[in-house]
Amino acid sequence: MKVTAESKFQNDLTQGSVAKNLIRFAMPFLLSMLIQQSYSMADLLIVSHFAGEASVTGVNNGGQLTFFVTAIAIGISVGGTILIGQYFGAKKMEDMRKTASTLLTMMILFSIVMAALFIVLGETLLGLLQVPEESLSEAWIYLVICMFGLPFIFMYNAIAGILRGMGDAKRPLIIIAIGSVVSAALNFLLVGYFRLDAAGAAIATVAAQAGCVIVSAIYLAKSGFFFDFKPKSFVIHKDKLRAILRLGIPSAIAQVAVNLSFLLLTVLVNRYGVYVAAAAGLSGRFNGFIIMPVIAISSSISMICAQNLGAGLFDRALKTMKIGIVLSYAISIPFFIFVMLYPDFIMSLMSSSEAVIDAGEIYLRAIAWDYLLVPLSFSFFGLATGAGHTHITMINTFITSVALRVPTALLLSITFDLGLFGVGLSVPIATVGAMIFLFIYVLSGKWKNVAINRN
Repeated sequence: MKVTAESKFQNDLTQGSVAKNLIRFAMPFLLSMLIQQSYSMADLLIVSHFAGEASVTGVNNGGQLTFFVTAIAIGISVGGTILIGQYFGAKKMEDMRKTASTLLTMMILFSIVMAALFIVLGETLLGLLQVPEESLSEAWIYLVICMFGLPFIFMYNAIAGILRGMGDAKRPLIIIAIGSVVSAALNFLLVGYFRLDAAGAAIATVAAQAGCVIVSAIYLAKSGFFFDFKPKSFVIHKDKLRAILRLGIPSAIAQVAVNLSFLLLTVLVNRYGVYVAAAAGLSGRFNGFIIMPVIAISSSISMICAQNLGAGLFDRALKTMKIGIVLSYAISIPFFIFVMLYPDFIMSLMSSSEAVIDAGEIYLRAIAWDYLLVPLSFSFFGLATGAGHTHITMINTFITSVALRVPTALLLSITFDLGLFGVGLSVPIATVGAMIFLFIYVLSGKWKNVAINRN
């Protein structure tokens, strides 16, 4: 099927108001993230209400490993998304089609390998996380079930990435909205009614992802999308595979480093017992909601900059990043004030346990300082990703996650005996490092050397 610039799935972000484009693209992206995080949060809230702290800790730890694998999918798909965005900006439509075909095929094969690997190593990995004994079986069953659904998780990220690279943020929103309805209904049914605890939450998550992929594939195939999802269409083009991997592997490594650092923080938290572990899990999910608008703006900066840099519009790309910083601060500052003033109220919405509420209040007040830093670091990050400089994002992530976040958490929580507060405070301290490194990169002007010019 011929790909044309007039396709209804495409949106030229090199034209019109930069601010309006950023807001229009970021809003559906943010809603997609909110919905996706909502059915992830629903796992913990429903399990917390119907099954108790042991199951909550099990879901949180099993979920941490699942997120770890999913981060790889997100990282790899970034390579395809950025290439598609830059090819579209340069009006190289055949290159765009081949990139999409290669990305989808590669993600299916890779997900099967990763699922098998994590099922085999699952018990060992949970042991390394020092999951409390009373939560170990719950964490194991949650992980195994999620691994069986991993191909759907990888495919969703690939499909959403392709659409966003083409400038379409609305259809990924519709797709994930359908999945959220399925997840919420199944969570109440399987956990609340049938009392399947962590297993029920995992089944609901897998069913939601499967629903997203199946519905989206049927819709796109019947709507004139340039990829028809027939078996013969899944082809890997070697030159596009090399390009995707060149961009995707550093991005995946960066995603893995981030999740690995948070896994290590989970190990630290688990040492304090099931109530503190549950508090960290709940407050961590809440924190995920709070920084979501900034992440959505950062991702939108990436997609818009990819098209504009591909078209050679460097001033327009830089303006996109600057407007993104202003929008991010307009959102994050009110959230910072709210969390610092009412952490006990926030935790009481997620748990009725006084021990969990008290511990969560400590963690939230520490991590909230990150809200004053991420608007800058994430916006710089967006420009680097849009340029296809995923090696910069990888180096930055290692500096912050490996060199700063984990050592700082160990130093503050153990050496200075600050406990959970020290673990939380390590997050904004690491962000300071990211902010400095990426600011130097932006000033250097190296982001003007875009990925497709190196193919």
